[in-house]
Amino acid sequence: MTGNKGAGEPCISVIIPASNEQDLIGRCLEAVLTSTGFGDLPVEILVMANGCGDDTVAIAKGYTAQASALGWRLDVAELATPGKLNALNEGDARARAEIRAYLDADVVVSPPLLAEIRAALMRPDAAYASGRAIIAPTETAFARAYARFYATVPFMQTGVPGCGLFAVNAAGRARWGQFPDIISDDTFVRLSFMPAERIGVAASYTWPIVEGFGNMVRVRRRQDAGVAEIAARYPALLANDDKPRFGMAGVLKRALADPLGFAAYGAVALAVRLRGRGANGWERGR
Repeated sequence: MTGNKGAGEPCISVIIPASNEQDLIGRCLEAVLTSTGFGDLPVEILVMANGCGDDTVAIAKGYTAQASALGWRLDVAELATPGKLNALNEGDARARAEIRAYLDADVVVSPPLLAEIRAALMRPDAAYASGRAIIAPTETAFARAYARFYATVPFMQTGVPGCGLFAVNAAGRARWGQFPDIISDDTFVRLSFMPAERIGVAASYTWPIVEGFGNMVRVRRRQDAGVAEIAARYPALLANDDKPRFGMAGVLKRALADPLGFAAYGAVALAVRLRGRGANGWERGR
């Protein structure tokens, strides 16, 4: 029995682009559907399945009844055109809430996170929000060492990185039109806001990294290419970048605290430099 739950417009739209995510979409949706802190306020979940050749759509639709029991709306769209940016734009076109959260299908939110983000964005001025990103457990010793060190870099320790999850209010969403066809949508959106407009809430979410040295190098190269593309196409956004740098003292301190982590992280960084930059094709973040 839902009573009056779900009456009225959604208080937040959660847009999830998904391409061949049959192994992950269930875990992602389970976490969203067990979110707390909304009371009787309805939530809208939009799964934008794009170019899928697996069971992503069927698995996502299997959560419709669970969403309905909460008085929430789950809309699973099957898009023939692949591509994350198209999926984000399609999700935006369907979304009804003024507050929008953009969630990668491999991310798992903690129960209070989405409600905390919504509360932070309940303001008239433009704002961006995300939670504390916790790197998901890895399978190999090398990935564990890399992840351990990566979690200590200034970008992950300060500011609001928004890796895999970011949200904006209506005034914030007005900062741009459709998502442009770029490599790094999260960097583009983050830099569309000044540091003072970016809000980090206390609740966390888990965000995965790739396994395997070669995959890590390819992802890091793509990340670098994404930043370079924004610098070339949207140079004005760089004024909003508050990404801190290590500095030699910081590097030395972290290297001494975790030599194996430093070696793993440094090996990937060195390989990226030696092989040069490139971004041919789409590389997963995991």
